[in-house]
Amino acid sequence: MSKKPTKQFATRAVRDGTHRSAFGEHSEAMFLTSGFVFDDAEQAARRFQNQEEGPVYSRFTNPSVQMFEERLASLEGAEDCVATATGMSAILAVCLGLLKSGDEIVTTGSLFGATIQLFDNFIAKFGVKVRYVSLTDPGEWQAAIGPNTRLFYLETPSNPLTEIADLQAIGEIARKAGVITVVDNCFCTPALQQPLDYPIDLVLHSATKYIDGQGRVLGGAVAGPRSLVKEVRQVVRTCGPSMSPFNAWVLHKSLETLAVRMRAHSESALQIAKWLEAQPMVERVLYPGLPSHPQHALAMRQQSTGGAIVSFEIKGKSPEASRDLAYRLVNSVEIFSRTGNLGDTRSIITHPGSTTHGRISEEARQRAGIRQGLIRLAVGLEDVDDLIADLKQGLAA
Repeated sequence: MSKKPTKQFATRAVRDGTHRSAFGEHSEAMFLTSGFVFDDAEQAARRFQNQEEGPVYSRFTNPSVQMFEERLASLEGAEDCVATATGMSAILAVCLGLLKSGDEIVTTGSLFGATIQLFDNFIAKFGVKVRYVSLTDPGEWQAAIGPNTRLFYLETPSNPLTEIADLQAIGEIARKAGVITVVDNCFCTPALQQPLDYPIDLVLHSATKYIDGQGRVLGGAVAGPRSLVKEVRQVVRTCGPSMSPFNAWVLHKSLETLAVRMRAHSESALQIAKWLEAQPMVERVLYPGLPSHPQHALAMRQQSTGGAIVSFEIKGKSPEASRDLAYRLVNSVEIFSRTGNLGDTRSIITHPGSTTHGRISEEARQRAGIRQGLIRLAVGLEDVDDLIADLKQGLAA
């Protein structure tokens, strides 16, 4: 359950989570320090024993990181938030903090490739079983629950097929079974979607993506009720996947423009998706903002726009032919950047089957629906007419 804010989103994005030092700076200061000094031995003891609030050591308490955590918690409508070094370390911290040997995760093949590797190759080593179900079928989530099911983990929209999960239905199933739900909100950010408005327990981010928005720094975060975030925070404090003060300062400032950026990304993405649907070489376009998307109605209930990610498949007579055509398109564009990241001001083109999902098994790729002709676009902030012209000449090649 989310906290009901008293101010509008854009105001909170600019104003919340600001703490000024004795110098009274207007723009938030950056606290580049590993440690902090204490007034006396007694204060040090109180700080280390959590009897007094205040910074102790930047592995787990730093004012720059705290300001970012508070601002993001406000935007997600969460009681608390803990920042991590990366999005993947946020997932790891959730697993280490909330799971034990013998527990089970129910998740979906419609995940970022590295998340699947984390679950299958590392978390499973510690005696945690992973069950895969359809992201879009709540009945499969219900059927997968067993006596040891502890966690539901999902992305919506999914990467890269932009499938949409029914947060209300899946959340209600989990609540009735006493299962914790974790939603990766990386694609939408709280500017477009707020999972905690539904029966969802935790929201997770790769802040590296749209929260930064300019491809500069790495970061992750987990937001939700204080009781659960506390467990994740203990992992960060003890194991050390901490966010650096510099990265926190960058991300904190980036949140100020999040709403404006996500609106602009989404407007251009919708125009490009509509254009792609009319191209004879394109087999299908996957974008939640299009009426042709299988979960369009659900997406428009849960999200304020379709988001910035557009995926589409090139027509080919065989998987190999489709891959060759996809490669030719990737190699022919001049404005789109050829990289595996997303969430930048610069538009990005990616062939998921050989990059983001290239290291998972063929079985996992099939389960995730990653075909060889699939292309993922992360639409940036360039002029949309230039982006369409770039894709046009790329398809012509």
